[in-house]
Order: sequence, then structure tokens, then C-alpha cells
Amino acid sequence: MSLTAPNEVVTKALLRQVNVPGLDRPAALITLDNGFDHTKPNTFGPGGLTSLDEAISAALAADPAFIAVTGKPYIFCVGADITGLPQLADREQALEIGRLGHRVFARLKDSSVPTFAFVNGAAMGGGLELALHCHYRTLSAGAAALALPEVSLGLIPGWGGTQLLPNLIGIPAATQVIIQNPLMQNKMLKPKQAAELGIADVLLEPADFLERSLEWAAGVVRGQVEVTRPEVDKDMWAGVLYFARQTLDQRLHGAVPAAYKALDLLETAKDADFATGTAAEDEALADLVFSEELRSGLYAFDLVQRRAKRPAGAPDKGLARPVTKVGIVGAGLMASQLALLFARRLQVPVVLTDLDQSRVDKGVGYVHTQIEKAVSKGRMDKGTAAKLYGLVSGSVDKSVFADADFVIEAVFEDLNVKKQVWAELEKIVKPEAVLATNTSSLSITEMAAELEHPERVVGFHFFNPVAVLPLLEIVRGERTDDATLATAFAVGKQLKKSSVLVKDAPAFVVNRLLTRFLGTVFAAVDAGTPLEVANRALDPLGLPMRPLALLQLVGPAVAYHVGGTLHAAFPDRFGVSENLKRIADSGQPIVVDDEINAEVAKLLVVGDQPLTEEQVRQNALDALAQEIRLMLDEGVVAEAQDIDLCMILGAGWPFHLGGVTPYLDRTGTSERVTGKRFLPRGAASLAG
Repeated sequence: MSLTAPNEVVTKALLRQVNVPGLDRPAALITLDNGFDHTKPNTFGPGGLTSLDEAISAALAADPAFIAVTGKPYIFCVGADITGLPQLADREQALEIGRLGHRVFARLKDSSVPTFAFVNGAAMGGGLELALHCHYRTLSAGAAALALPEVSLGLIPGWGGTQLLPNLIGIPAATQVIIQNPLMQNKMLKPKQAAELGIADVLLEPADFLERSLEWAAGVVRGQVEVTRPEVDKDMWAGVLYFARQTLDQRLHGAVPAAYKALDLLETAKDADFATGTAAEDEALADLVFSEELRSGLYAFDLVQRRAKRPAGAPDKGLARPVTKVGIVGAGLMASQLALLFARRLQVPVVLTDLDQSRVDKGVGYVHTQIEKAVSKGRMDKGTAAKLYGLVSGSVDKSVFADADFVIEAVFEDLNVKKQVWAELEKIVKPEAVLATNTSSLSITEMAAELEHPERVVGFHFFNPVAVLPLLEIVRGERTDDATLATAFAVGKQLKKSSVLVKDAPAFVVNRLLTRFLGTVFAAVDAGTPLEVANRALDPLGLPMRPLALLQLVGPAVAYHVGGTLHAAFPDRFGVSENLKRIADSGQPIVVDDEINAEVAKLLVVGDQPLTEEQVRQNALDALAQEIRLMLDEGVVAEAQDIDLCMILGAGWPFHLGGVTPYLDRTGTSERVTGKRFLPRGAASLAG
């Protein structure tokens, strides 16, 4: 059976002999390198695994003092070549690719010659599993990403990770790395965290990482360096997994098969021998390779890794103007978060203004407090902190914006207030300064209509919390020019955000869809559906949070305001819920400790036509399908892929749904509601 992947970029395992002081014979150093720079990381397909297999054979034949595996600059290996997964013809081929990886990696684990992984850079998935098979591991403090992210894609760590990791660092930490982190927007480990967990034996500085790794390895071989690891506590194993399963049930409700298979494999790892455990990994991998969730996960991964880096419709970046100073109108929480982000990423002066000095001082104080916290937690050095302190300032006098190149407002969400702000600022700022608004729903075109230079106004919609959510909706008004837009995209890239170009339409993308979604749920409540039933209705999708928890996060008052904006624009599809207004006016939390607040429930005035969970769910999905089709017809974004990218990055919708349109396609909702699919068959689903 051939496992050849015709499009595989083969990562070669390059072997060389290295003389290390203090050893009587050379060490064998295997360097993984696919021939490209760090922007195209090393991955393993059949060709790469075969190359590594051959290098290990050659290394062992040379009778080295030890064998070490490292990567090209900045990259160790980021795992399997997932682009080859859709090319697997059948379950047997899936089993074979799992077995091949296990067989090759196990040679390092079972070697009588000491084996080391010198993890010099990003190590994810199969790359980290390769390192786990080695007897010892050094880790660079400059490694950018460390993770076992497979569950986020709809897979499991399939080359030994579920068996090796819990027996190295214990079941609580392994469950976090293998299941919890992937389901938290694919959270990465920092090198220090990985070392503290026990994944690495020693953490070394990046400047001379290879030299120090070789010295450390030589010390281990000579017996001068003793590596001790704490004994793994197996008494708590069953309890941890029981709690983890309960948590998955509460959060995912069975919607992510990969997470449950990973739990089963972690359970196997407690007592099973390694061969039994890895055989179970092979079977689980083969089961998942042909699942719809994996196809959606691969589609979502491609969006985040490729499309997000090449925004559709963005103008020529050569038109962007330099930004040497940023002004922020407002000093509230959102404005303060923006100030810290701009200062950290752009490394230019940032000045906040507000109506009085106490508000300005509070805003600047928030920034300083966050900097202090970062230093105290070891996430920022004192030199960087001192620089940021000097970059962020505040004033009640807007004349401080006179030399700013980029001014963004984060004031009260009222069109007249924002128009007044820009009318005042236009007389102060220089002619080429970009005027950006963080509005979540108001018209950019209307906001700029009365300005002398409306072409320099652009929407710059962040999502809260600003430091966490990576989406930036960049909104082009009817008169926004290319230079302004190009500058906005350039700034978004400097801020390390994923920018999506959006037409100036009510509530743009994420807020429009979430408002339609929540509006449908609340319409069911208004009709008489109990809050508990409406809240559970979407559980089969495995969304990051239930509707009422999402509403509480957004804020009922904000949701009611955005809903009102959309009702004015589209009264036939966006209703106004008086019950939502009652909740907003009450100021009470809707959910307390995952339970519906009984006091809030008493506020509701409802009808006598309750819906079932299935009816609520189908109404919500139908509404999403209809709204997405209308948005695409209106040209709010270029393609359905941009809708999905926005929902993944701005609303945290999971990879296993592919955002939203693949799920609507595979459940038949798209065709039933709109008459056609959003994506070609096979784009994010099994072909056919």
C-alpha cells in the first residue's frame, strides 16, 4: 500500500556527526529541515517520516555517544502534514500512517543509545510527540509555540502523545494540554510553562541554545548531570478523568467526538503497556480521519492560517501611511485596553483624552496597572515596562492630537456623539491623519457624512477582551479611500490582529449574526418557552457558551441597543424584545453559577406558545442561514469564508463547526432555507 502524498513538502532529517568536548566519540545530530524559512514550518508526511527513519538507522550505525534531534532556525516541527489527510483513500491507509509514525518515533524511545530532543523552536502535535519519545529534552526559551492542538481540529494526538504525556507530567496537566487548551481557542504553552510542567528537562536561552544543549547532553551522558522527574500520582487518575468528562458534557454535550476519544486514550494510558496504548491511538485516529468534524476543522484551520493572513479585498499595502503617534478619544475600559495594545505593538506614543482629568487619570492608571501585572507575572521585562510607561499619556486637551497619524474613538455608542467628536477633531488633526471608529453597529458613512474629509474615516471594530480576541473588522465607508484603508490594514497587522474587510452595513458581521441568533432565542422566550429550555436548545452544536451566558458576557443593555439598531434597518427580521429590555433595566445577572437567575425569570412577560428545544434550535439555524445569504448577496464580505473567519476569531465559534457555514451545509439547513449551499461540496465536508 502506498502512503505517498503527491503534494507533500518533505521535511528531511539531515544527519551530521558532532564532536562534543568531554566525550570520547562524536554525537549524532539530526536536524529537521524542509528547505524553507521559518514561515513554512517543518511537518511530517510519509516522506518526512521515512527520512527520519533512515537518519536514525544511519546514526545508530555510527555508534554515537548520543543521538539528538533538533529543527531548522525557529522551528522544531509543527506535527503531521494535515494537508495530506483528505487524500487518504480508506481507513486502512489512516491506520498505516498512524503506525508508521509510531514505529519511527518508537526507535528513539527504545534506543539503547541515549536520545535527546533539542526543541529549538515551535513544537506542536507530532513534533512535540517526537520530542516526548526522546529520553531527554532541552527547550529554548524563545520557542514560539508548544502544544498538542489536535482536538481543536477534530483529531487526537496520534503518535504517542496521549500515552507518553500523562505518564511524564501527570494526568491533570496532560488533560489540560491535550483537551482543555485546544478547546480554549487553541491555547499554546509558553516555554517557561512547558518546563514547569515537566515537558522539558532544562530551559536554555535561545542565543546559544544548540551549544548549551550539546554541553548539557554531554553532562548527562557522562553522569555529571542528573535528571530527576517526580513520580506520577496514579491514585487521582480516575477522578481527574471523571471530572474532565463531566466538564466536557456540560460544555460540549457530545458535540466534539475527538475530545471524548482523547479522554478514553488518557484512561488507557494509566495501566496499558505502550504498544496497546499506541494501537488504540491508531484506531481512534482512523475513526476520526473520515469524520465531518475533521473536515470542518481542517477548513477552519486553513482559514485561520492562510486567509486571515491575506485579507480578501485589502488594498495595496504600499499605499499605507506611517503611524508615529496614536490618539485615543475616551479613557474608559475599552479605550484603556486599546491604549495598552497600541503602545505594546506599535511602540509609538499613545495619548488618551476624556472629559475630565479624573477619567484621564483612571485610564492611564489602568494601563500602568496592567503593565505592572505583566512584570510581576514574568510576562514583561522591566526595560520594556519602563518604555511603555513613557509611551502612554493622557490629557483633557484634544490639541494633543495635532501631530497624531492615527486617531481612534471609543466613546458612547451614539451616532450624534461620535459625529460631534469627529467634527471637533477634524479641526485639530493634520489632513492625512486616519480617523478610526470602534463602533460595533453604527454607520461609518453617516458618521463621516458632514466632515470635510470623509475619505479618511474607517471602521476599526475590536472585540472584547481586546488583548485576547484576534478579530478586527475593518469597515470601509462609502467614501473611505484606499490610502486610509491600507493604513488601517497595516496597523491591524502591527497589532497582530486578523483583519477582515467589511462593507458598511448595520452591525457588520459578528454582531449582526449574534444579534439575529440571540433574537431568535429570545423570541422563543417571549412566546412562552422556559428560559432553561431556550438556553439548552443549542447544546448539540457544542458552542463555547450557551445563549444566556453569551448575552450576559455581551451585556443585555448592549445587546438591546445593537438589536434596536438592526431593528431600525431590518424590522422584518430583527425584533425588539421587551423582555430583554426588562432584564437590561434590572441590572441583574441572567446566569448565576450556571443556573438561571430566578429573580430575572420573574421579570418576564411571556406568551402561551412554548417551543421545544429542537424547534428553538432549528429556528436559530434557519435564521443564521437566511442572514448569511442576505449578507453575501449585499456584499458585506467577499465570500462565505470571511463569515466563518469572523465567527471563529470574533465569537469563538469552534473549529469543529468550521465557523458556521459548513455546519449549515452539512445539516441541510443552507439548501432548505436559501436554496443552495454556502460552500462547494467537499470544501469543508466529506466529498460526495
